[in-house]
Amino acid sequence: MELKATLNLPRTEFAMKANLPQKEPAILARWQETGIYERIREARKGAPIYVLHDGPPYANGSIHLGHALNKCLKDFVVKSKTMAGFDAPYVPGWDCHGLPIEIKVDEKLGKKKLEMDPLRVRQECRAYADNFLNIQREQFQRLGVFGRFDRPYSTMSPDYEAVIVETLFSFLEKDAVYKGLRPVYWCIFDKTALAEAEVEYETHTSPSVWVKYALTSDPAAIDPALKGKKVSTIIWTTTPWTLPASMAVAFHPGIEYVALESGDSVYIVAEALAKATIESTSLTGAQVIARFPGRKLENVTFAHPFLDRKILGVLADYVTTDQGTGAVHTAPSHGADDFYTGAKYKLDQTCNVDEAGRIRNGLPEYEGKTVFQANEPIIELLKKRGVLMAQAKLEHQYPHCWRCHNPVIFRATEQWFIGMESPLEGSTLRQRALDEIKKVKWDPAWGEERISNMIATRPDWCISRQRVWGVPIAVFFCAGKDCNELLRSPQANRAVVELFAREGSDAWYKHDAKEILPAGTKCTKCSGAEFRKEMDIIDVWFESGSSHAAVLGHEPGLPWPADMYLEGSDQYRGWFHSSLLCAVGTRNQSPYRMVVTNGWTLDPEGRPMSKSLGNGVDPVDVAKRLGSEIVRLWVASVDFREDVHASEELMQRVADNYKKVRNTFKNMLGNLYDFNPAEHAVEFSKLEPLDRYALVLTADLTKELRQWYEEFAFHKIYQRLNQFCVVDLSAFYFDVIKDRLYTAATNSQARRSAQTALWQIASALVKLTAPILSFTAEEVWQYLPQGKDWPASVHLARFPAPEEVAGASNWDDAAFRADWAVMLSVRDAALKALEEERKKETIGRSEEAQVNISAAEQAHQVLERNRKHLRELLKVSSVVLEKAASGNGAAAIHVKVARAQGTKCERCWTYSTHVGEDKQYPTVCERCSQALAEMFGPRNEDEIGNKAQN
Repeated sequence: MELKATLNLPRTEFAMKANLPQKEPAILARWQETGIYERIREARKGAPIYVLHDGPPYANGSIHLGHALNKCLKDFVVKSKTMAGFDAPYVPGWDCHGLPIEIKVDEKLGKKKLEMDPLRVRQECRAYADNFLNIQREQFQRLGVFGRFDRPYSTMSPDYEAVIVETLFSFLEKDAVYKGLRPVYWCIFDKTALAEAEVEYETHTSPSVWVKYALTSDPAAIDPALKGKKVSTIIWTTTPWTLPASMAVAFHPGIEYVALESGDSVYIVAEALAKATIESTSLTGAQVIARFPGRKLENVTFAHPFLDRKILGVLADYVTTDQGTGAVHTAPSHGADDFYTGAKYKLDQTCNVDEAGRIRNGLPEYEGKTVFQANEPIIELLKKRGVLMAQAKLEHQYPHCWRCHNPVIFRATEQWFIGMESPLEGSTLRQRALDEIKKVKWDPAWGEERISNMIATRPDWCISRQRVWGVPIAVFFCAGKDCNELLRSPQANRAVVELFAREGSDAWYKHDAKEILPAGTKCTKCSGAEFRKEMDIIDVWFESGSSHAAVLGHEPGLPWPADMYLEGSDQYRGWFHSSLLCAVGTRNQSPYRMVVTNGWTLDPEGRPMSKSLGNGVDPVDVAKRLGSEIVRLWVASVDFREDVHASEELMQRVADNYKKVRNTFKNMLGNLYDFNPAEHAVEFSKLEPLDRYALVLTADLTKELRQWYEEFAFHKIYQRLNQFCVVDLSAFYFDVIKDRLYTAATNSQARRSAQTALWQIASALVKLTAPILSFTAEEVWQYLPQGKDWPASVHLARFPAPEEVAGASNWDDAAFRADWAVMLSVRDAALKALEEERKKETIGRSEEAQVNISAAEQAHQVLERNRKHLRELLKVSSVVLEKAASGNGAAAIHVKVARAQGTKCERCWTYSTHVGEDKQYPTVCERCSQALAEMFGPRNEDEIGNKAQN
């Protein structure tokens, strides 16, 4: 008889080679056919609701690794909450309006766009956004993300656009919105205003100049020592192009200033910056002839360096002694501080820079040039006029448009604003937002301080843009002669909301004012009946910040507010910020209870990934080559709260770790091929001690992983999962029970005990890994022997409780754990001793050894109780146990290794002195003889051989 045929060798169709790129699409198709998302919602109906509200990615291009990181994290949260017993819906959304899409359409249309009406341009933009929405939707689903993808939200859908204007009108009707002249960030390349959230700082080289402003008022009024002197001040600026708009020089009232005499001239600068100014401007032999506070310089006058204009001395607390001269040239139309100083002193705030950044109404030297082109001719003009004291180049962090990445300017224009100090239920919008921030849980905790500082110091919110692709600021102005009154009518506002809900915001461009406004609408100022429409569009951050109102609170399964927002760290100035202001301004409450932040994706050198550097990792490509599961596992492997690193090498490393997890499942499935839980499961109390201990370890794992899911500590789950699969299972439990599984009688209590434990471990592990390894867990689920009330998909299952895995009494059994601490210390000592003998070539395989254990009283009692299990635990042929006279701790146990006695069993390869005693099976040991008898009985060899082969 072929003895190998009598072994219970593993059998499974679950392949070690994952072939994820081929298998995952088939699993996706099955999920789609069966409506997995809807089935999960149905299964959790009535459970406590947990809402993670999706921050909308921009519908412009394919997804990148940052998208994959964020979407997988959200999927981990939603799936883990679902499997923890919550009803956790997930409605994905897309941000579809805005400048980048319009720029792409501009590039496509070229000059043809100039001949097209706004509706045609908007249709092209809509088609562009819709195309990439569909592409990204498919790519996110390819990553295994579950959600209501058949009905996502989109900022360009009519119902959403209606909510945007409804939110705007809510602010307007509370007098929190105004239109006024203010300096705002302006992109001269995209010809539009920008909000602070749309500005990023990049390295930029600017010309810096020191310019003399000659005093024209009486110097003696500043200090008697200056009487009869030729006095000037020196300003320093890195924007020479703003000098044509210079209207004042600002001084700090409390800073000490000095008068430096050099030759026949005197120069007023801050004392703290005098030395640096002397060095920069080469003022030879300069001596201090007077000191006075900055307040003495208020209302003095200077001559403009090249224009026929009186320049006023003004006071401002924002003047510092960090750099420059302490005398700040002030151009009210090109700086926020400058603007408010100009308002205080009634300075001219006219902006002579047009939307494309060209200077108008200037001298021939710079007239018509863009601001950055004008720098050099203005510097040359300063030289000719003899007022340039010095010049240099300065490399510094300068604001850039985060869409086109070009430098931006400050430009005073009429824009729409939401006032941060607008009254709000006994407080202000700013203060209420700060109060609500304190009620939110921020993860990481530093997020609270970060957003609080932003809200506390931000200016009024500029919400208007001068583009076509977006939701219009749908208000009306009286068209009567010299009236121009803003129509403040709730009835008109309601009519617009209803119109947008029916037709979308394109209706603003289709219909004239009369068709939109309710009949009989009159101007409250002049009683006129003719109105014109505002054509600026709303800031896209206002649009996405309204998503909570558009998505939540309209159906029972999606209540308002959200339990969690989870986005990248840039959203403190973006979506977290705008959502908070929109919600507080309209509902007086934060739209989220918790905010979680992920970091940036970097290459191994710590550089941000970008197309220009060519250092990106494409998740779509990784999914095609290695499988989406590898992308998901990579996301789980990193501490997402920090900036995370990725590369092809790191993805391959994750793929190697994935193989270990997959092999763990394959091992268990392979040994469960003939196991039916209903028929073969062994009662917990009757399991072999080792199997009970393996379940205790699994219960501990269950407790840890469930806690880490609660804490969103996915990287800890990844690390612990690897350790459990490689160390606890493969290197320990699987290694030990292999002999019992293979050689014990098929239906023996010993084998069924191991199978019961394996089934319990596999059942727990497949559920615990499902939120992360969604494809593999589903695949494993289909091969795993089904238990009672087994759902069709693992994603319909619930996480196990630790006491369900190991039994409440056993899991809490401290004495049982203490026994196993002793048993494992014996195993460690034995493995070390066996390895030493193996190096001496005394033995080869551990089965060739006999282990002699000498243990002191307490340890001996434990080992004696488990004597019959020691041979299996140590994987040797025999164990001799004796009591030692004394000893404590590690010294209580001594292990010696000798060659095993007897003959090698041809079936299990252990050595026994009883080989040959069974005449029917003369080449096997007594254990195998008993197993064969149980399996085949005392039949002739032909019958036994046939049964074994079958």
